[in-house]
Amino acid sequence: MFQKTKEELEKLGAWITTSEIKQEPELWQELWDSYEKQEKQLQNFLAGLLNQHKRLRVIFTGAGTSAYVGDTILPYLKEVANEDQLDLQAIPSTHLVSNPRQYFKEDVPTLLVSFARSGNSPESIGAVEAGQFLVKDFYQLTITCAPEGQLAQRAQGDSHNYLFLMPERSNDQGFAMTGSFTCMTLASLLVFDPSSLDVKKEYVQQVIALGQRAFGFESVLEGIVKKPFTRLVYLGSGAHAGMGREAQLKILELTAGRIATGFDSSLGFRHGPKSFVDKNTVIFTFVSNDPYTRLYDRDILLELAGDQQALEVVAVEVGAVEEFDGTHLTFDKVHANLPDAYLAVAFVLVGQIFALHASIKVGNLPDTPSPTGTVNRVVKGVTLYPLENK
Repeated sequence: MFQKTKEELEKLGAWITTSEIKQEPELWQELWDSYEKQEKQLQNFLAGLLNQHKRLRVIFTGAGTSAYVGDTILPYLKEVANEDQLDLQAIPSTHLVSNPRQYFKEDVPTLLVSFARSGNSPESIGAVEAGQFLVKDFYQLTITCAPEGQLAQRAQGDSHNYLFLMPERSNDQGFAMTGSFTCMTLASLLVFDPSSLDVKKEYVQQVIALGQRAFGFESVLEGIVKKPFTRLVYLGSGAHAGMGREAQLKILELTAGRIATGFDSSLGFRHGPKSFVDKNTVIFTFVSNDPYTRLYDRDILLELAGDQQALEVVAVEVGAVEEFDGTHLTFDKVHANLPDAYLAVAFVLVGQIFALHASIKVGNLPDTPSPTGTVNRVVKGVTLYPLENK
């Protein structure tokens, strides 16, 4: 797909989505340049909140793909952050809107980190308004791709709300969120990872190199897509479990549900969801860089290959899982020390590329994949109901 001309891609209804996937490594460099320029300002904003409050609840939120940003980053940040100061949680805005009092507490100082491509989804606005209504000391970090969106506009002139805009081209014009997801994921890691600026710069350079390498797997992925599969599963541990859910959503969206999909953690899959596997199932496992966690990812790979029930079992990995004799998508071992949350930013490209090819296979249009028009780029049809004091 990435070698086709614009005219060829437009005939397939895939020009926008293909272009937006292809540009992601460039966007990550743009994001780093932006972060580096405002790093002190960002850190001063967070430090100011911690100076006022002994402990701060931080809620990572968004809807759909934007919610999966929080699911992807949370395991790593809970490992490296000072939880005596930061109570880190990932809660979808859809939960915050429908059940606000279960998450927002009046006397718990709260920083709401909103992830949003457009910033116009009703739940994005509703989550903010619920927090403002219920929490006495309420702050915001708005990470969005659209300066004209409602979330970005609401941040203007608000000293309790830091606006961190993503690169302009990350505001995907295609239906599926691609560069918006990876940019917001990487941005939040840069903000909350306590590692030094030099270390984070090295991490970003590795992510860019991995992303560029991912396009080299296109022919293998295209070959798998051509096989007679009707079911797809993504597995992973920690950050890769959250990212796997996003990869699963991409193929669900781009094929308009014509391929049955699933996701789970490497250990969780045995507890019932494994019943999903049949002779028409392709299974991807995103293998951890953590030596201990990697053992569990390896074991499910070996088990699934040994079962001989799936059509294809694929390992996405840094350095080969040598005991596994299935299909390998292996990145260079030089990246073996990259934390999984950063690794996930590049790994998800595998899912995006696979979904793009699968969409074409089933005769869909990747740029406008919902033939009925009942699923929209920006969610519609949500009524926000006013909160009242108890």
